[in-house]
Amino acid sequence: MTGTCFLRAVTLVAVCSVPRLGAQTATQRVTFEVNALNRMAVSGSPAPMVISTATPGVAPDPVIASGGTYTLTTNERNQKIVAALDELLSAGVTLEVALDAPVGALSAGLVPLGIDDVDVVSGIRATVTSPLPITYRLSATELAYVPGAQSRSVTFTIISAP
Repeated sequence: MTGTCFLRAVTLVAVCSVPRLGAQTATQRVTFEVNALNRMAVSGSPAPMVISTATPGVAPDPVIASGGTYTLTTNERNQKIVAALDELLSAGVTLEVALDAPVGALSAGLVPLGIDDVDVVSGIRATVTSPLPITYRLSATELAYVPGAQSRSVTFTIISAP
């Protein structure tokens, strides 16, 4: 019986390796492209920040709040994130933001925000991140007084670094 099994295996190999008569092939060219992808999303938002304490003889105590998180997807190298406010703050009030940096990138730490873009993270390489923290700090001088709650929108943009 051993000889019969061997003979069948050889026969199967021979049949599998023989090209079929009348077989035809066709070729098709596929054109593709992967564009530059730079996407950022934020989730959550900071609780209202209220400056309500001060030590006599010292500027009012600043308030620090978690600003939620951000995620990032980019397939380009040397990207950065900039941030800006939609309108100016009241005199004597400063709002700063800090974004934790993805692996290999550099956070600028707490950066004062204004209506012009400021760098908050630089040296971003191609990456897909899990949620990274955003932190805000609100401070005021002794001259600041803002009765009633105000709000500003912070716009984050991922762009190519020069």
